[in-house]
Amino acid sequence: MNSEVLPTIEVVLASASKQLADVSDSPLLDAKVLLADALEQTLTYLITWHDKPLTEGQLSAFQQMLDRRLAGEPIAYIVGVKEFWSLPFFVAPSTLIPRPDTETLIELVLANHQVNHSSNHDKDNLRLLDLGTGTGAIALALASENPSWQVQAVDFNPDAIKLAQRNAQHLALTQVKIYQSDWFSTVNGQSNEDKFDIIVSNPPYIDEADPHLVAGDVRFEPKSALVADNQGLADIEHIVCEAKNYLANGGAIYLEHGYQQGAAVRDILTANGYQNAQTEQDLAGNERITWACLA
Repeated sequence: MNSEVLPTIEVVLASASKQLADVSDSPLLDAKVLLADALEQTLTYLITWHDKPLTEGQLSAFQQMLDRRLAGEPIAYIVGVKEFWSLPFFVAPSTLIPRPDTETLIELVLANHQVNHSSNHDKDNLRLLDLGTGTGAIALALASENPSWQVQAVDFNPDAIKLAQRNAQHLALTQVKIYQSDWFSTVNGQSNEDKFDIIVSNPPYIDEADPHLVAGDVRFEPKSALVADNQGLADIEHIVCEAKNYLANGGAIYLEHGYQQGAAVRDILTANGYQNAQTEQDLAGNERITWACLA
């Protein structure tokens, strides 16, 4: 087939965005991200060369990606990368896709524990544990901001561990210790010198009967990383109870949770002896992160 009769970038994007209108909240952006990936080019290239025809191979590669998106598969799984905290993270169906709402947790930890070299060296060399790390997004984002922190990240899923380690390598954050553990099962942190100043987690917190599990991108994400017993609170309860044995005095725990779970998580923390439990809102104004300190 003569390349002159093949559609241009502009025509392909217009057609694809129309097809994606019922699937995505941002159909044109989705189309651009997929096409840029298929062409191994940047988004700027698509604008600059909007009238350039695609080759048959490029069109075929893009169509395969478009078909996956039309079936509802998340963009991040199709292209294999998702940006979080302005860092590129490799993603795979074995882990959750990092979400902008989780950046609220990063901001909160940094605000409460940020190093200020001009006045306060006490916040240097802090020990932090990330439970259920997935892609490693939380641990690696915090490590990128605080190279002196001693960061550990664990996950039960061996595929998630491999992915998080790959991300650490790619981001040159190899000082982060990433290893397999069923929550605290293989964590060494019960002696005073090994205790953590900060424990963070984005655990499973969705009730198994929640209708959101069969809608949108969540359909393609691992249920083990999403669903918890006891109306979504079972893993949070376990973490809060066990964390007391691993936190240093005055240490803080930060938990991401569902938008209607703030009060319940505060109650769990208070019942377990933590002090000053409080909840922060995410970008959309929903309760998303609850934290407290160990007296």
